[in-house]
Amino acid sequence: MPQALTPQKFVVSGRPRLGEIVDHPKMEFADYERRLASLQEVLQLIQQAYLGTTERAVLVLEGWDTAGKGGLVRRLGWALDPRSFKVHPIAAPDAHERAQHYLQRFWRRLPQNGQIVVFDRSWYGRVLVERVEGFATEKEWRRAYREINSFERMLTDSGVRLTKLFLHITPEEQLRRFRDRLVNPMKRWKLSYEDFRNRARWSDYETAIADMMDETSTRYAPWHLIPANDKPYARVAALRILADRLGADVPLEPRPIDPDLLKEAKRALNLSASDMERAASPVKSKNKTKGDGSAA
Repeated sequence: MPQALTPQKFVVSGRPRLGEIVDHPKMEFADYERRLASLQEVLQLIQQAYLGTTERAVLVLEGWDTAGKGGLVRRLGWALDPRSFKVHPIAAPDAHERAQHYLQRFWRRLPQNGQIVVFDRSWYGRVLVERVEGFATEKEWRRAYREINSFERMLTDSGVRLTKLFLHITPEEQLRRFRDRLVNPMKRWKLSYEDFRNRARWSDYETAIADMMDETSTRYAPWHLIPANDKPYARVAALRILADRLGADVPLEPRPIDPDLLKEAKRALNLSASDMERAASPVKSKNKTKGDGSAA
């Protein structure tokens, strides 16, 4: 029986107890492939619907090391046109950026009209790695909760569709994925000394993540916490949430053809009457989805 994937079930309300999350659902591979293809097509339609409009969207993607952020970004990249889909992998700020307010470098990367932008790690570094590793003072990271909420309120008030996802795995699953990266030559480049050093501070990061969600999961920009021990389940859940938030109240039917374009095409292509009728007729989208992410 296919699993229901209602986006609302992942919304964070209050302070999560990450260590008590023991339910990590699994998804059969055939079910995963079917749902993935369906959701990727829906996201293609959403991207096309944004073009030529003021619609724009931001995905904030956070999670534990090895939680599957890169794999999710790849599945988005396979579906979306890179001309209006941008990915910003966020690393440590350089010397110039450290001299500015920490939010400054994110303002420059916000989407233009018609664009969908992913931040692979984000401004939440101030209350996660910078807090835990001591790169920000306690006064600075505590103040950041208010600054981030104000920043995100400005984004959403200006029409940006903001989605925040956190991929959660257990310490045991992370260790298994570390081992997989170590023994697989094609994945070894992903593993670094810092991964093991960060793991040693798991409890500190767990506290910082719970504080972050408690302080910044708001009505206008809620956090979505996705159990990600099973990669297929996590990817489909993430894409279902994205399709729901980015596609809300957006007409997904293909737009009617411009009459002047049709007239010119008739002349240049010597279209028949039946070709003209087919080109001018409205086309209904066949990619409607149920709330669980399966095709209707």
